[in-house]
Amino acid sequence: MDFALSAEQEDLAASERAWLVKHDPIAARRPTIDDGPARVPDIAVQHVAESGLIGLLTAEMGGTHVDLAVLVEEHGRAASAVPLAELALATAELDKLDHPLSALAEANSGGAESIPLVLASVDGAPLAAEIIGTELRISGSTAPATALPDATGFLIAATSSDGTEVLVHVPSGSQGAGVRTLDTLDLTRSWSVLNLDLTVPAQRWTSVPAGTVSYLGDALAFYRKMDALGAAERLVEQTVEYAGQRTQFGQPIGSFQAVKHHCADMALRTEASRASLWAAVVSLDGTDSAGRAAAVSAAAAYAGEATSTVASIALQVHGGIGFTWEHDLHLLTRRIKVDELLNGSVSWHRRRLVDA
Repeated sequence: MDFALSAEQEDLAASERAWLVKHDPIAARRPTIDDGPARVPDIAVQHVAESGLIGLLTAEMGGTHVDLAVLVEEHGRAASAVPLAELALATAELDKLDHPLSALAEANSGGAESIPLVLASVDGAPLAAEIIGTELRISGSTAPATALPDATGFLIAATSSDGTEVLVHVPSGSQGAGVRTLDTLDLTRSWSVLNLDLTVPAQRWTSVPAGTVSYLGDALAFYRKMDALGAAERLVEQTVEYAGQRTQFGQPIGSFQAVKHHCADMALRTEASRASLWAAVVSLDGTDSAGRAAAVSAAAAYAGEATSTVASIALQVHGGIGFTWEHDLHLLTRRIKVDELLNGSVSWHRRRLVDA
């Protein structure tokens, strides 16, 4: 498959990287890192809303998953706390609806609301949903999701007991919807589960076409690993730079063959991950659900392991400095390790490929 980013997509990525460099998320996080889970800065929320990034996949904006992917990669590279993929996917789904919930798409895009997509765990207990007349009874715990304490509501995709796929809007603070924030390795984002046990009125839920839940699951799995790719790319650059500056026995350690091999291995794994993920993102914009599932799981399985290995090698090349609290390496490594496990671990995606 021949694939290349357009000039517009490269400019989009460059523009977002420039904003993230100017408003460095890691520098903003450092003063509060011991105070509790990361929160999404107001300036970042304002930026993604005013730039139109949250509404990128809506019909009005006409963006593609490739467009969103280059942005998610940049946010992963910068270790941003913004749940860009979750917000954009939720907004796109709301925009498609012929239902009063569709009004939330504009509110989400403009920043008046912050409603991310939340799904059940792929390898845990499913959400229990039952349609009772015009109401929907939903209970259970979702998969870990990022930035839930900052959300004004949640868009939940689930399958009911009779096989109907539904989208459910649950406002933050609703009785029977509790946010439980988790302690994780990742210090750059907050991770929480949504514990549900409530009845939802007709105006807050609707049925959606069959295949919507699996599509959204594939999309989130892809974007989790795309985030890890951005962080891994930054680690490669930092490691190569460090190897050229750090001296031992009177010469840069980058001149040693073993270190050269380590850096080459990191670059190879990163670029191979990129290739597999680009193949997957093209499938997200297509209509072949079986091909999409295979492409996403192949990419997630490879990139999940490869980016985690890149992080481990980066730590080895940095040596003692890499273990210090002050160095950014551990923050990117922690982020990658969490990305590796969520929305389908490497082993889960491999099993899915074998069973297909």
